Amino acid sequence: MIDAIRKRRSIRNFLKKDVEEEKLREVLTAAMFSPNSWGTRPWEFIVVRDPETKKALAKSKDHAGFVEKAPVVIAVCYNIKKGTRFKEDSAIAAEHIHLEAVNQGLASCFVQIADAGDPPGSAEPLVKELLKIPEDIRVMCLMPLGYAVRELKEHGDSEYDPTKVHNERF
Repeated sequence: MIDAIRKRRSIRNFLKKDVEEEKLREVLTAAMFSPNSWGTRPWEFIVVRDPETKKALAKSKDHAGFVEKAPVVIAVCYNIKKGTRFKEDSAIAAEHIHLEAVNQGLASCFVQIADAGDPPGSAEPLVKELLKIPEDIRVMCLMPLGYAVRELKEHGDSEYDPTKVHNERF
């Protein structure tokens, strides 16, 4: 597992190459296997491949223009009627998407939608309208997914900072 964690980077440049259905299914399976509070499984995933929809999603907030170029975009959502830890649960599911993407030879990036935009909170209504998302479903993030244009440097041992680890008390 540490190998996938070392390789995981936020990728914003993708090859013009489709993501195979089998790989996408494995990524979504990993997301659905993620831990969740009281087994509520509050997440919902919207898979977007349509170029016009991706282009519109790329305009949902500043610095999201690269979303348009990803072969696939997964909108990670959560149902506000399913428990109280739906935000945390959907964020964990997004991290599982990151890690399984690496395992499948793919790359991804977490594009915050919940509470994001200028002004804060302005990104989500646009995404919800565009993707026809019901009122009781919120959008955590967009996860552009594809093959990275180039290999990036892996995380190294020098990034481990023992001063960030506290035993028993801060």
